[in-house]
Amino acid sequence: MASLIENLINVLGKENEEYKGLIELSRQKTPVLIAGDLKRLEQITDEEQIIVDRINLLEKERIEVMMDMSNVLNKDVEKLKLTNLISMLDKSPKEQKQLREVHDQLKTTMADMQQINSHNQDLIRESLELVEFNMNVVRSMKAAPETANYTRYAETSGIRMGTPPGVFDAKQ
Repeated sequence: MASLIENLINVLGKENEEYKGLIELSRQKTPVLIAGDLKRLEQITDEEQIIVDRINLLEKERIEVMMDMSNVLNKDVEKLKLTNLISMLDKSPKEQKQLREVHDQLKTTMADMQQINSHNQDLIRESLELVEFNMNVVRSMKAAPETANYTRYAETSGIRMGTPPGVFDAKQ
């Protein structure tokens, strides 16, 4: 059982480090989102995917260790949570302390990541709203009212205000 606890602590520690790497990338992403640098955003997203792949492998390893522990303890793996496991380790204070520390570190890391991701999500939402606003402006220019110019036969000339139809102004 002691080796399983050590394996679990080791895997959770590695997961925490990978999540910290994701946090760093998320922090780098914030100014990139503000600047609208799509090329750098794509690079960061690719780097994030590499870390997520490593986290998925570690998560599979963690699940295997938890399944092994549930078999040894004769407990349901779904009900075997880290907090329960920590309380079960009263007779092994060293492992209990290590597991509690890695659990607390993971909680802190996840809270940080959630906060940064929430901020980045707000930035993305605002950027999308700005794009939508700009597109609405372009559409409304095409539907601008006709001018009050008349031909010599007292008919309107049909000239629309704003950008002529079929012309896209790249500066907008």
